[in-house]
Amino acid sequence: MLKNKVIILTGGSGLLGESFANEIISEGGIVINVDITEGKGEFIYTDITDDLSIDNMLAEVIAKYGRIDGLINNAYPRTNDWGCKFEDIPIESWRRNVDMQMTGIFYLSQQLCDYIVTNDFSCSIVNIASIYGVVGNDFTVYEGTELTSPAAYAFIKGGLVNFTKYMASYYGKKGIRVNTVSPGGIFNHQPEKFVKNYEKKVPLGRLGSPEDIAPAVSFLLSEKARYITGHNLVVDGGWTTI
Repeated sequence: MLKNKVIILTGGSGLLGESFANEIISEGGIVINVDITEGKGEFIYTDITDDLSIDNMLAEVIAKYGRIDGLINNAYPRTNDWGCKFEDIPIESWRRNVDMQMTGIFYLSQQLCDYIVTNDFSCSIVNIASIYGVVGNDFTVYEGTELTSPAAYAFIKGGLVNFTKYMASYYGKKGIRVNTVSPGGIFNHQPEKFVKNYEKKVPLGRLGSPEDIAPAVSFLLSEKARYITGHNLVVDGGWTTI
């Protein structure tokens, strides 16, 4: 589905990112892994919180390939105190996390779209959000653990879902499709209590895996999704149905 497509993947060395990279490569695509740590695909060191770093990465990709066919906004930068309970979040931490994640996505998307429109190409953008950008948090799944869901996470992911719709509306006639994938909970060796709490609530009875999410991303990047834009594809084992 993605043969010879040049796909920029931010955060390509992370848990989900590695699976996205593997899926794109298996479909014949070319993965540009944009991250601060090396991983699968063609790695270009890029700090998405740094405008100049983004500019340099785009220039490098364009100089080598002359085109960009897709972008996955997947990177997840955050401060060291990420995960504080609501009442304990320092305001400067809140500002920093919102800026790092939202502004990085905005700037990279803006610069890419300007290039695509100027050169009369087409492109598909997939933003990675979350079920907690769609529905309210179920805090009962954290009972008996030290875990919580950061307030900024819901704030950022909910904003990203609607930002996708804005971009899809704005760029649709210019050959750019923009969609969101919203994963449910992903197993990442969380405490056993959390896993049990979560799995008894999800209709399919288990946490997701990165490999459950990757095909949805690949599909939205491909020509098989050529008439889909502004959509939020929820991949959550049924969590948001109840």
